[in-house]
Amino acid sequence: MNGHHPAMAAPRPPEPGRAAEVRRRFAEEARAERPDLATLCLLVGAAGDGALDEAGIDAAQIELDRLAGLLPYRPGGPRAWALALAELLGERCGFRGTAGDYQRLGSSLLHTVLERRRGLPILLSVVWMEVARRAGAPVYGVALPGHFVVGFGPPEEQVLADPFDGGRVLSGGDAETLVVGATGAPLDPGMLSPADPLDVVLRILNNVRAWAAARPERSDVALWAVELSLALPSRPARLRYEWAQLLVRRGEFLRGAAALEEYAEVVASVDEAAAERVRGEAAGARALLN
Repeated sequence: MNGHHPAMAAPRPPEPGRAAEVRRRFAEEARAERPDLATLCLLVGAAGDGALDEAGIDAAQIELDRLAGLLPYRPGGPRAWALALAELLGERCGFRGTAGDYQRLGSSLLHTVLERRRGLPILLSVVWMEVARRAGAPVYGVALPGHFVVGFGPPEEQVLADPFDGGRVLSGGDAETLVVGATGAPLDPGMLSPADPLDVVLRILNNVRAWAAARPERSDVALWAVELSLALPSRPARLRYEWAQLLVRRGEFLRGAAALEEYAEVVASVDEAAAERVRGEAAGARALLN
């Protein structure tokens, strides 16, 4: 076994026309007054997996509705909600994560996570949030450094659960341990505030970019992840540089050079030396055409 089992093969992006349509809809949803997290995550899935069509997106939404319908009606306070979700999603449905899930691109794609019932902490948290929200729970994501979890209830009654561990309810000490383990620094109370849906999506796309960075032969994955990140209303300026470099690496020298020159213009006002370096890269990309 070399680990490249066909069933493990990462999905391929859709053809260019469909890809452009998915990006357009993603940008539209990201700029909506109240962006819908499930829709954005399913569009990330459609950008990454050409096999996910409109019927597949609808089926995933229907599955989230179905799971929400299995929750008890208003079980009680934040702790009762957390336990009800752990019982349904963690125990009965078997949603949880393993170390091996970090090696799969599908672990970052919501439709695949709903099918396999396995995923990264942040995607399992999206399942928890979306099922709980549909059932009327006071739920939100909590972006602890290195490990995403879900929170229930207002700050003074907050209950945290870890979907990667089947929805285990965390004590105050557990959250502290997760943060210290990930960063070596203590838990800051600010880390426990609700995560903005667009920040959740950017973090998912960052995970996809990290997956692709470790697999240089999958620059196609890096490309769609960067392009969706650029469609978000606020994102790191450096992403434009990363996008330009990817285009050059993929042999799109003219588009890449033009993107490098645009980025150099943006940088010039703050760092002329850096802008010059980027202009040099653009010239180098153009030279590759000859």
